Amino acid sequence: MGSLLEPGSQRAAGLVSDDALVEAMVRVEAAWLRVLGLPGEVKAGALAPADVEAAGNPVLPLVKSLEIEGAHRGLTSQDVLDTALMLVARDAVGRMVVELGRVADSLAGLASEHRGSVMVGRTLTQYAVPVTFGLKAAQWLTGVLDAGDALRALTFPVQCGGAAGTLALVGQLRPDPIAAAQALAGELGLAATDLSWHTRRTPVTRLGDALVETCDALGHLAGDVLLLGRPEVGEVTDTSAGGSSTMPHKRNPVLSVLVRSAALQAPQLGAQLHLCAASAEDERSAGAWHAEWPALRRLLELTLTASSQAADLVAGLAVHADVMRRRAESVADDLLSERGTSGDPASYLGAAGELVDLVLARWEKTS
Repeated sequence: MGSLLEPGSQRAAGLVSDDALVEAMVRVEAAWLRVLGLPGEVKAGALAPADVEAAGNPVLPLVKSLEIEGAHRGLTSQDVLDTALMLVARDAVGRMVVELGRVADSLAGLASEHRGSVMVGRTLTQYAVPVTFGLKAAQWLTGVLDAGDALRALTFPVQCGGAAGTLALVGQLRPDPIAAAQALAGELGLAATDLSWHTRRTPVTRLGDALVETCDALGHLAGDVLLLGRPEVGEVTDTSAGGSSTMPHKRNPVLSVLVRSAALQAPQLGAQLHLCAASAEDERSAGAWHAEWPALRRLLELTLTASSQAADLVAGLAVHADVMRRRAESVADDLLSERGTSGDPASYLGAAGELVDLVLARWEKTS
């Protein structure tokens, strides 16, 4: 279920919700039981918000509900919650990669179809030299491919350090505590680490950076669509357009607006993660860790939602190549002033076609 003030957030339903987090924490506790060789089936009921507040995090109420002797022993709350958030993030990022693949496929189709579709190039909002819509789509595609590379390069490490990162109690339970931590990673399909990252938050900030990069790329695309879709420009149409509550003639470019909104929110959320990382102290931080949770979850939800919306936006984008060409021809003298002669704007495209081909070749390798 989505939020009324976060349009489209239902697209991320089930991946970053409280239920998803509880399920992930249960998976961590169950995996730890297997590492310790203890019997028991891990189940958890609903966690009361008041109990979570009293504990300062949701792990203690979860552990109290398990009623399994020896469960959680050797772990600290941050081990469970950080690892659970990595599981949630891994699943969400996996879905994002799929959605970005949809965006890339549609953009590749546009780049190929409009490789030679002439349009005016604009710099600093003014007419510059001729370009092609295929090249513009190739630029969008490159940003999306870069974002996909950043997401696929992420690692999702297990968190297992015990109370202060020394694995002291784990050493009382298993002869090789480091091997136990690595075994937990193996049970969950996460990356093993040599040291805990309780107050070294690089895994979180790197994740945040990749999410912001993704929203940047999608925001660039959506911003261009909004500009090119203005009635006085009319070079593309966001066919997802919705109506106005008061003006019957309006067809608002809803998906473009929502994707751009995500891009405007994401950087501040990423900055919050860096602020929390820089503010972490000692072996476990007081407050900085807690301030990280809502920012990370919102950034995951926002990026996943925007990726899905962008896929629908590009799949339904109408390109008016005839309007583009007529405009370019009508201002040909301006567009060709750099060359110093007049003529057909299509005669001054430089290596635009070859550049499109390079991007399409890269896309083919990833598709």
